[in-house]
Amino acid sequence: MAIVLSSPEVDELGGALGALREWQYEGAPMQLHPGDLGWFWRFGAAATAAAVRTWSRDGRILAVGLLDGPDLLRLTTAPDARQDEELARRMAADLTGPERGVLPQGKVSVEAPRDALLQEVLRADGWDTGEPWTPLRRDLTEPVPDPGVRIEVVGPELATERAAVQRAAFDGSTYGEERWQAMAAGPLYAGARCLLARDARGRAVAMVTVWSAGPGRPGLLEPMGVHRDHRRRGHGRAITLAAAAALRELGASSALVCTPSANPGAVDTYASAGFRRMPEVPDRCREL
Repeated sequence: MAIVLSSPEVDELGGALGALREWQYEGAPMQLHPGDLGWFWRFGAAATAAAVRTWSRDGRILAVGLLDGPDLLRLTTAPDARQDEELARRMAADLTGPERGVLPQGKVSVEAPRDALLQEVLRADGWDTGEPWTPLRRDLTEPVPDPGVRIEVVGPELATERAAVQRAAFDGSTYGEERWQAMAAGPLYAGARCLLARDARGRAVAMVTVWSAGPGRPGLLEPMGVHRDHRRRGHGRAITLAAAAALRELGASSALVCTPSANPGAVDTYASAGFRRMPEVPDRCREL
C-alpha cells in the first residue's frame, strides 16, 4: 500500500496523539512529544488540527508532524520506521511538493530525530544544517530535591498571573489567560501540570508547564520561563526542579527539555537542576 499524507480533523487527532505517546521511550533521541501538541493547543482545537500532518501506510500512522509556525515543521516517526526509505523519501517529497507541499515558499526548517533516515535524504536534496538545539534529560528514578521556594499548581484562579509571567519571560509574547484556558481545555492537559514559583515576598517569579506521555515514559517541560525582573536569583533552577518533581509524581521516567544552543544561560540553568546534556540536534533548513 502507498504511504498517505493526511491533515486530520479535530475528531481524528486521537490517532496522532496515541502514536506520539507510544513512541516515547527511554533512550529515544529528542523528538516531537505529545506535550508539544498540548502546548500548541493554546491556539485551540481547530488550529491544532490544522497544524498536524500524519503519514500512514495500511492504516498505521508512521510519522507525525506539527507545523510549529508557518515555516517550521517538527516531526517524528515510529521507532521501527526511522530507517524506512520509502517513508523518508515520501516525506521529503511532501515537504515541498508543488501540489500539496507541507511547507510554504521562502526559508523553511524541519526538525527531525537525529537518527532518522529523513535527515540524510534532506541533506542529499540540498537542505543545509540549521539552528542547533541542545536536548537535556534528568532521570526521575530518585526523588527530586526540594526547590527551596514556594510552588503553586496553576488552576483557573491563577491563570492571569501565570500568563503575566509568561509575557514577562519571553520578549514579544502575547500569551494571555484565554490561551491558558484553551490549553487547559485540551485532551493532553489531563497529563499535564502548570506551576508558578514565588519569591520570599510572594511575587510570581517563574512558571513552567510539564507534560506526561504516560507512566514509565519521558515527560516534557514546555515552556519554562523566569520573569525578566527576577533573573539571576536561582528561580530558573527552582522552577525546573519543581517541574521534574511534578513529572515524577505523574509517573514519568525522566524529564526532557530542549533549548537553543545559542542560549547558554538556559542550558546552564537546566544543568544546574540535574539535567544532563545530550548531543546537539540541528534543524534542516532550505530556501524554497
